[in-house]
Formats: sequence, C-alpha cells, structure tokens
Amino acid sequence: MAFKETPSQTVGPYFAYGLCPQQYDFDLKSLFTPDIATPDAAGEHITLIGRVFDGDGNAVHDAMLEFSQVDSEGRYPSTRAQIDETGFRGFGRAGTGTDPKQRFVVRTVKPARANPAEAPHLNVIVTMRGMLTHTFTRIYFDDEAAANDADPVLSAVPADRRATLIAKRDEQAGNIVYRFDIHMQGERETVFFDL
Repeated sequence: MAFKETPSQTVGPYFAYGLCPQQYDFDLKSLFTPDIATPDAAGEHITLIGRVFDGDGNAVHDAMLEFSQVDSEGRYPSTRAQIDETGFRGFGRAGTGTDPKQRFVVRTVKPARANPAEAPHLNVIVTMRGMLTHTFTRIYFDDEAAANDADPVLSAVPADRRATLIAKRDEQAGNIVYRFDIHMQGERETVFFDL
C-alpha cells in the first residue's frame, strides 16, 4: 500500500496535492498538466525531459515546475476559446514525484521567438522542499545557436554559465526530445534570475 504525504511533512508535498493533483492520484482535477500543447496543436511537437538535482547531486522527488511559453508562431494564447481552438495552452505544470526516475516530462510544441530580439525559450518556475520562495529560470535550445547568441537575457549571463540554460536535442523513435536538468546548487548550478 502506498501512503500519501501528510501535514507533518515539509512544505513541498502540498504543491503536489494542490497544484498537480491528477498527476499524484488525488481526487481533484488539475487546472494545468504537463501537456502544454495537445497533439493537434500547430508546430513542431517536442517532449522536454529532465530532473531537478539538489546540492548533493540527488534527484529531487518532490519538486514542482511551472512552464510558460509562446506557440510556434510566437504568441501567447489570450482567451479560453483560443486555447480550445488551437490546442495550445501556453502554460503547464509538472511534478517530479510520480516518475520512477524523478523526472519531469512536458509535452509541447517548440516555441518561436516572442519578439525578434529573443531566442526561442520556455520560462520555468521551480518550487521544492526546503524552499519558501520559488526560483525562475529559462530553457533555451541547443539547435538555435544563432538566436541564442543574440538573445539579450542569455547574453547577460556569464559565458561559462550559459550552458546551464541550454536543452540538448535528441530523437527517440521519431520523436523530438530535449533534455534539460536543473541543478539547485553546486558546481553545475543552473542560472536563476532575480525577478
């Protein structure tokens, strides 16, 4: 028998219960899921897979991530009707506690540029145990080198740290997968932004 989190545990488990209930098998409907785009949404369909690591290099089993992005034409959805019509939500939420490898798996379409100066990217918020304030980061794509070089936010990051914001493209059984791990601390700490 599997036991669920109890109130005596740290802050982290409440994110799963309140924000990702379907993923964690609670009897509540999730407002947002790891599916940012439905299969019929326009654009290049991708899967983003990664893990969140703590300062000791251990995979975090109770992290919760939120993703926002523009669609394949560089637009955020503005109405519920537009989301229903296009199959693109622009926002997703995933926890790391239900995957055997403590991964997050997000299905979406590759974003276009939101404006000509920016490279395609996803905005990410990370919340996890022991953190009372969430962190902000971005995910860029390794196959967008020219756009990445010109992106003002990525260019503001020290050159030796930029790789912590770049997802690596891979293809598996005809599906496009980008791999991106988040390191909360340590030598490979992901760049986080102070917003």
